[in-house]
Amino acid sequence: MSKDQPRILVFIPAYRCEAQVVRVIAQIDERLQRWIDTVMVVDNRSPDGTLSAAIDSARQHLTHCNFIAWLNDDNYGLGGSHKTAFCYAIERGFDYLVVLHGDDQADIRDLLPHLESGTFQQQDCFLGARFMNGSQLKGYSLLRTVGNRVYNKLFSLVALRNIHDLGSGLNLYKLSTYREFYYKTFPDDLTFNYVMLLASYHRRQAVRFFPISWREEDQRSNVKLVQQAIKVLKMLGTFCFLRGAFLRRELRARSFSTYTGKIVARQAPRA
Repeated sequence: MSKDQPRILVFIPAYRCEAQVVRVIAQIDERLQRWIDTVMVVDNRSPDGTLSAAIDSARQHLTHCNFIAWLNDDNYGLGGSHKTAFCYAIERGFDYLVVLHGDDQADIRDLLPHLESGTFQQQDCFLGARFMNGSQLKGYSLLRTVGNRVYNKLFSLVALRNIHDLGSGLNLYKLSTYREFYYKTFPDDLTFNYVMLLASYHRRQAVRFFPISWREEDQRSNVKLVQQAIKVLKMLGTFCFLRGAFLRRELRARSFSTYTGKIVARQAPRA
């Protein structure tokens, strides 16, 4: 990593993905590591060996960047883990945060051409999309594909922007945009990304989508499709009428004053 490159933290939210997180870390090859300052796995109180598996994989694969294994003090949910990572990265002076889900559905190597070209630096939110020209889906059901495309259209109509994905497992954020912790009251569950996207457009942030590859093999889904679909539709309807007032609401099922945890392992570059 050269001195004039932006400092990038790769945040890997992980919960009950012991088998998958090993493969996720293995994706981060030497070419990618040259762009990354630190990889941070945030374990959300997994009952299995997710964090231990991540630490072992990092020892094997991460030789050109720093690594941190973080354990949340509580089960904050996927959105809560995002808040933990945002706060950690901002407090320590990172420039960008890359979100790479630990379930091995997205591939961080899809981001590499954009890092090398520098196109990401003109965006506040540079978001991976499963449903645009150039994207690839493997093992994704027709029902879920159609459902996602319908919801993308609905959100596009409400936001008055062309939305290609409401929340994939690979996104990049410019941290200077997020120093104000306005997203603290956003949901801590799987709908965090949806609200973040609506807020980005409402706040006139620069948002751009890029195509990614996506696969479903041995992943364990935490989504109950019908309940999730109804919840998201209600949320979108409320935002449609209230806009900024909706975004200022307390949207968490359980509020936390802080999103804390501890570093349980770390390693420095070996090369």
